[in-house]
Amino acid sequence: MADKSESLLVRAVAHLERARGLDGAIRALAPKVRRAPQAVLDLLHGAPLGHAVHPVAVLVPAGAWISASVLDFLPGSERAARRLVAVGLLSAAPTSASGLADWSSLNTPQQRVGIVHASANVLAWFLYAASWLQRRKGNDGRGKLLALAALGVLGGSGYLGGHLVYRQGARVETRSTSS
Repeated sequence: MADKSESLLVRAVAHLERARGLDGAIRALAPKVRRAPQAVLDLLHGAPLGHAVHPVAVLVPAGAWISASVLDFLPGSERAARRLVAVGLLSAAPTSASGLADWSSLNTPQQRVGIVHASANVLAWFLYAASWLQRRKGNDGRGKLLALAALGVLGGSGYLGGHLVYRQGARVETRSTSS
């Protein structure tokens, strides 16, 4: 539980951990995810890697979208930025699948934070999709603004992902491979 000495942001996220209003969505979704074939879940959990695949998979869409925003500030980079937004949109599906598989095996307070994390990612995806559409229509200014808004949402979602791992210990395993 968060104490008064912690930042307002930490206390706000701690409230999410106790937000029972999210439990209905969790009860509806988690069992459906867990019904996937075990081989698929193992792959999405990263069993062949020996650790979670989601943190690695996140690098592709997030890296593409961050790079697009950097290019948005460089004249003549519109086409490259639009392509990077598209790469992020396409790579978000397997990234989301791995996150959803991991989320389905968490405890309830972690799932509460996780469902908000996932919802923020969905919002960011739709903002990036709108950005891509605007750019495709030649409305690069609107596309850039939508991408900046999406990047802000993505940053907030990333904070929640960090909270899941570093504050709540979600899916953290420690195994020594040395004797």
